[in-house]
Amino acid sequence: MDCYWIAMPSNPTPNPHYLAVFLLWLAFGPTSPSAGVGIDWRELEPGLDYASVAMPQTSSSGDSMVRVLRADPKRFGLRLLNASADPARPILTARQWAAASGDVLAVTNASMYQQDGVTSVSLMRRPGHVNNSHLSKDRTVLAFDPTESGVAPVRLIDRGCDDYPLLQSRYGSLVQSIRMISCRRHNVWSPQEAQWSTAAFGVDGAGRFMFLMVRSPYSTHDLIEGLLALPLDLRGAMYLEGGRPAQLYLKAGGLEVESVGSKGSAGLGGNQSARPIPNALAIYRLESTPNPR
Repeated sequence: MDCYWIAMPSNPTPNPHYLAVFLLWLAFGPTSPSAGVGIDWRELEPGLDYASVAMPQTSSSGDSMVRVLRADPKRFGLRLLNASADPARPILTARQWAAASGDVLAVTNASMYQQDGVTSVSLMRRPGHVNNSHLSKDRTVLAFDPTESGVAPVRLIDRGCDDYPLLQSRYGSLVQSIRMISCRRHNVWSPQEAQWSTAAFGVDGAGRFMFLMVRSPYSTHDLIEGLLALPLDLRGAMYLEGGRPAQLYLKAGGLEVESVGSKGSAGLGGNQSARPIPNALAIYRLESTPNPR
């Protein structure tokens, strides 16, 4: 049982301020420990921050950390990379995609892919190229590359509460995948026993977007519960990839990170090699933002 103390004045005369605080404490109870935990963000560049944060629940294997790269869409943009756009080019890992693209700072999975090893499981398009034109039943669509002014540069469209037909017409790039957090900040996954590494995409209350990578195995339901408990202010999240193909590569601000997924807890420590991924999301610096390096 936890004990909580509230400092009271030595003056025996009742103070209305302290009395009000005490009554609120009695009514609502002590603050949850996770609510007061801050995140030690490392600023890589203005508008681009990185943190490695302990999950509230310990995993069965690995370090139980979530690696978070957070970007301000006023300074940084998203780019969709597709092997299908150039069949002559070999399929690359996240690190290799970053090296081949030249100007990108970070790369992660864009989605799961079909047995042909190239085509996304759901809708995926960008200006000048369509990887998959099929809109599946999945409820979340990542939209970027606006085609008109006055709209958010990056948006997670929740087909359960947003006007998808209207919104999709306003963006040049669309990536559909499985919803993790609803527009009401609810965990939409059922509990399950299977566990694996996960790469995900999120947006916060300030409109910033995030690459999220958790190498330690969690069930997706438990992973979402943990992410919601952290002070990330997540307002939406989309599943990108799980298991061994999941990965995050980052090189910016004097920091280089490569995190590679695993199917489950067995052999997690020995799995260090990244698998080639046919579709990737990349973060790049907008032209109006000077390079500080």
